[in-house]
Amino acid sequence: MIGIVLIYFLGKAFYDLSLASDKNKWLFAVLGVFSYYIGTFIGGIVLVLIEPLTGFNAETANEYLIGFLALPFGLLACYGFYQLLKYHWTKQLPSTSEDLLDL
Repeated sequence: MIGIVLIYFLGKAFYDLSLASDKNKWLFAVLGVFSYYIGTFIGGIVLVLIEPLTGFNAETANEYLIGFLALPFGLLACYGFYQLLKYHWTKQLPSTSEDLLDL
């Protein structure tokens, strides 16, 4: 249930950002949710790779524990993608004023 609420709020944040920037609303809402899942997938891979260093056995661990430990990776990936889009869409382009053409 918490996952559905999280997906809703992530999608809504990306939906509102794309609405303010006149971009494809649903595409970026879905991409925002996918960025979360990609981040959690990468987090799971990191947990398996650091297993020899920490002694954490991912094969015998509870599925909910692994999901909880991968959650920050997903949120960080989602936040990074959000900030990247926000920066890209709000940066000021050089002015092409017609006053420059009048000499």
